[in-house]
Formats: sequence, C-alpha cells, structure tokens
Amino acid sequence: MKILSSQLYEEQLKAILDSYFGSDIQAAKSFKLYLDTIIINMPTKVKKYKQSIYFDDENIKDIENQGFTIPFFIDNINNTYIILGIVDNKNYN
Repeated sequence: MKILSSQLYEEQLKAILDSYFGSDIQAAKSFKLYLDTIIINMPTKVKKYKQSIYFDDENIKDIENQGFTIPFFIDNINNTYIILGIVDNKNYN
C-alpha cells in the first residue's frame, strides 16, 4: 500500500514543528524522523489502531503518539493510506 499525506497534514505538521521546537532544529528533526518511522511502519500495524474518535467511519483510524493523534484513511480501492492531519491532544477541545 502507498502512503500519502494531505495538504492539511503537511500544514499542521509545519505549525507543530515551528511552535514546539522553534530554533531547536535538532529536536524538530528528531521528532519528524520518529514520526516518519511510525508512518512508514503503519501498514504492518494497521490492525492495532482503533477507529478514529474524530470521524464516524470504520476506514479512518487514529495513530496516537507523543501527545498527538494522526487520523488516516484506509483507501482499499486504490490500495492507499491517506494521512488526514495531526492533532495536538493538549489543544483539542
């Protein structure tokens, strides 16, 4: 399966990296690398993820990691996972 990310995810990730890590480039790179590793391994662990709390759809699951939730859509027709966004759990009401 292919893994794609939405424009929203890219924008939210950039905002998170800017706000949390600011000028600490090494910490931002480390966080991004760890996040990329989780996403790359997503296909092998998809069954362990629960249905998303943000969407009423069985094909949308959540990855929870380091205080963030990453909802992704399983597109079985196109054999693709689509990362929808990244939510900071501390700022979600």
